[in-house]
Amino acid sequence: MAKNRPVIITCAVTGAIHTPSMSPYLPVTPDEIAQAAIGAAEAGAAIVHLHARDPQNGQPTQDPELFRQFLPTIKNASDVVINLTTGGAPNMGVEERLQPALQLKPELASLNMGSMNFGLYEMLNRFHEFKYDWERPYLEESDDRIFRNTFRDIAYILNSCSTNGTRFEIECYDIGHLYSAAHFLDRGLLKAPIFIQSVFGLRGGIGTHPEDLMQMRRTADRLFGDQYQWSILGAGRSQMPLATMGVAMGSNARVGLEDSIWDGPGTLAKSNADQVRRIRTVIEALGLTVATPTQAREMLGLKGADAVGF
Repeated sequence: MAKNRPVIITCAVTGAIHTPSMSPYLPVTPDEIAQAAIGAAEAGAAIVHLHARDPQNGQPTQDPELFRQFLPTIKNASDVVINLTTGGAPNMGVEERLQPALQLKPELASLNMGSMNFGLYEMLNRFHEFKYDWERPYLEESDDRIFRNTFRDIAYILNSCSTNGTRFEIECYDIGHLYSAAHFLDRGLLKAPIFIQSVFGLRGGIGTHPEDLMQMRRTADRLFGDQYQWSILGAGRSQMPLATMGVAMGSNARVGLEDSIWDGPGTLAKSNADQVRRIRTVIEALGLTVATPTQAREMLGLKGADAVGF
């Protein structure tokens, strides 16, 4: 592990996994999302990964007009790299999911590397009361839901955004997803350096054992050599332990209320910025530095904030 290497912190601000009844701190409105992203950037995040929600009921949405209500605010207040989702929510089709990245031309967008079961139903063991009618069915029906990301879907997203100059955060929920990324690199639809976000702990994907982390790293090293940047996303209680292990092994780190609404056993995290500060403390305690947005752009080969469509 290189001494004093810059470590990219990504903060995923709201996502499409948790529902509003789970935490009063989950950003829902455009202003809440904007302020959460700005706060995360001020705390040390070089990248903010963004979803939108219906401000009336907190339901995930890919309406580009809602993204337009918070993206300029973030851009005007911070130099942070903005990363838009193309995953949306598991119950959305690819055309709907694509629209924000296609229309708004961000520097970076997420891209899932395979279809998978995406089970959220176990959250019903902890959460029993819901404010909005959509929340319980959204969780309950996930035991029969496939998050579709076929090879055709992935190629469609890559080809559709090919003239935007947008690069991709490649989300890999299992070992086979790394091989899919290598396939698209071989086809020329992905360009090096690729940004691999290894996702651990979602029901339907790889687990959270340290051996799972090691297997992801060994496979990525073998497939991509020095052509990739690695980042770790641990879901729920695994967020900080896996990020810490990953950083010690040479990875970057992702935190945020999309991935975990917790700040310890039974304690809700009060902000995205708090989680950024926690992982920043870990990074600096390991004798490493936190990457600035400028450094993240250089590491990932991004086009710059002046070339986006918002």
